[in-house]
Amino acid sequence: MVSKGMEVINRYVTIKAHIDGEPQDSDFELKVAALRLRVELGSDDVIVKNLNVSIDPYQLNRMKSYSSSHKAINFAVAINPGMDIDAYGVGRVVVSGNQEFEEGDLVVGLISWGEYSVVKGGNMLRKLDPMGFPLSYHVGILGFSGLTAHGGLFQICKPNKGKKVFVSAASGSVGNLVGQYAKLFGCYVVGSAGSKQKVNLLKEKLGFDDAFNYKEETDLKSTLKRYFPDGIDIYFDNVGSEMLEAAVANMNPFGRVAVCGAISQYTDNGKRAAPDMLDIVYKRIRIQGFLAADLMNGHADFISMTRDYLNDGKIHVIEDISQGVESIPSAFIGLFRGDNVGKKIVKIADD
Repeated sequence: MVSKGMEVINRYVTIKAHIDGEPQDSDFELKVAALRLRVELGSDDVIVKNLNVSIDPYQLNRMKSYSSSHKAINFAVAINPGMDIDAYGVGRVVVSGNQEFEEGDLVVGLISWGEYSVVKGGNMLRKLDPMGFPLSYHVGILGFSGLTAHGGLFQICKPNKGKKVFVSAASGSVGNLVGQYAKLFGCYVVGSAGSKQKVNLLKEKLGFDDAFNYKEETDLKSTLKRYFPDGIDIYFDNVGSEMLEAAVANMNPFGRVAVCGAISQYTDNGKRAAPDMLDIVYKRIRIQGFLAADLMNGHADFISMTRDYLNDGKIHVIEDISQGVESIPSAFIGLFRGDNVGKKIVKIADD
């Protein structure tokens, strides 16, 4: 139990140095600092007790000594050694100098990889109505992962019923939802994943029409030809590299590629995709990168559809939850080793 004015110990995770390859345990440090639960008179800051935080691969690009993402958008600015690491999550207000928030409010937005967050001006926070769902849902399926999947499919790819959809990293936080939304919309969906367990999950629980383990395939172009003998209409790309090349080679005329991520390149800058540009020109393929922030105009539709699917039991929630702030580094590292299934979340504290 915490109360206004008391001093608490805040444990939080930082990086020791910039990370320009695959992250390791030795790259991270669990720091401890005293935090007084009060804000200065006239301040509009908010102090939040963190409950659940999102663990996302894109954060690695922020930790690099250089990434083009650093100047693209505020969400992706560089993280320097020793800095607080901000992340999407859910928490409860313990102290507020901001008239928009009161002590005890549940909030969602940018908090930090720690037990408490001091949110300057309450920026990037909003009050949370759980709508009867677990708090973790608001970090994943009802948060940016869900919005990215929904908006990437419907706003970027603009499918029609019956279209043939391929999703890479299909058992991940975004990919599993893309596949489920596409199936519920009436598309034919195939996903790729990195283990037999994940492939079985896609086919047996999530309703994908088919799926394959890319680690067992030696020629991805031939593999996709086998699964899509009539070609691919939509490719939702979470991987980049050879998978994007193979998908483009199998795309139908006027096919659409939504580039959500390129995780293969995050840890190896040499693994860059080189799709056949003649395919892109003569098939008139549209390839579009996007960020979740681009999709906010569709947020109300996304929440409405997803809430209905959840209430009707039509969509499955796949979460991979670790416990405690000290588990954040291993949870993050595991993303790049294929350890997670579904949305990776760290539960910092009970509400």
